[in-house]
Amino acid sequence: MSIRENLDISAYLVVGPENTKGRPVKEIISAAISAGFSCIQIRSKVAAAIELIDLTRQAASVIASAGKSEKVALLVDDRLDVVLAARKLGIKVDGIHVGQTDIPVDICREYLGEESIIGLSARTEELFEYIKTVDVSQIDYFGAGPLHKTMTKPDCGLDSTGKVIVRSLDELTKLKKLSPKPVVVGGGVKIFDIPQLAQTKVDGFFVVSAVAEADDPELVARELVKAWKSAK
Repeated sequence: MSIRENLDISAYLVVGPENTKGRPVKEIISAAISAGFSCIQIRSKVAAAIELIDLTRQAASVIASAGKSEKVALLVDDRLDVVLAARKLGIKVDGIHVGQTDIPVDICREYLGEESIIGLSARTEELFEYIKTVDVSQIDYFGAGPLHKTMTKPDCGLDSTGKVIVRSLDELTKLKKLSPKPVVVGGGVKIFDIPQLAQTKVDGFFVVSAVAEADDPELVARELVKAWKSAK
């Protein structure tokens, strides 16, 4: 079974060099994987392509060293060029995560192939309409949020007027019922959110700063995974 068929987005870390308080990204990834995180996304709006390729190499190495290359998915945010370059260099990258204004999903699928994972963050105000009207057969999961306003991604959830729209638990419950694909929710998620989030029946949570900026990333990651499993 391919990692696409076996995709687990229950505990999902998004991380880049601007999120780690100066610590190596690979250390944060290692801590998260040790704690039971099941999906890693490399995301940076400041890193050059060559740096993103190297971060992807380091992440793949950490996952392989833990013996979890077939269990923990490694994705890159937005940068199809980085995914393709990394693969050309022999780095195991499992797919890409894009937004509605990034490279179209069908182009990603054409270049990456059927075994690759493609995740999509739909803009908050359009998410329900997107699921109802757009062909989602090429998508493996939806990223939804924000659950709370977050400084990690200040523009997350902006509507057309510039107001941040956060997702209520009722809306997330509705979204999960409507969506033909798994849904992972993030945006300021903390451990006290996990029980209520699990009750919406979504498939997982994603975090950035909660783990990447924690004094003890592995401890916090482990607590999040434990809370999710307990609540589910």
